[in-house]
Amino acid sequence: MAMTIREAFQKGTDTFNAHDIDGFTSVLADDVTYHAPGGISGQGKAACAQFFAGWFGAFPDAHVEVHALHIAGEVAVEEGTFTGTHNAVLHSPAGDIPPTGRPVTLDYLQVLRFRYGNHVMFNLMYDRLLLLEQLGLIPAPAATG
Repeated sequence: MAMTIREAFQKGTDTFNAHDIDGFTSVLADDVTYHAPGGISGQGKAACAQFFAGWFGAFPDAHVEVHALHIAGEVAVEEGTFTGTHNAVLHSPAGDIPPTGRPVTLDYLQVLRFRYGNHVMFNLMYDRLLLLEQLGLIPAPAATG
């Protein structure tokens, strides 16, 4: 029997937080697709696994905290916060970003689609500008008030 959407979601989150790419891949459909800020996208288990593994490769202490999960039919919307310390190369659309040693805290939204208990689509949204500010690659806005 296929996992429920909630079970598949939880397994994906737990294996991401454990940096268990094999466990994470086990809940992906063969034709899974992903989309992320900066025009990042791909299709297939291997490409999707590589994208998500890139986060815990660049941030060895990467962790997500899910604040809310909204499920409607085969679609789930996740609200969460990603935290990690940038201690390895981060691959980006603009090129590789060498380690900065800086911590990041990013709120994100992710729309996920499921089929038969497997993830078939990830659409990840987060503030790329804030990420670059926290990595010290662009100036943060001046404090007001």
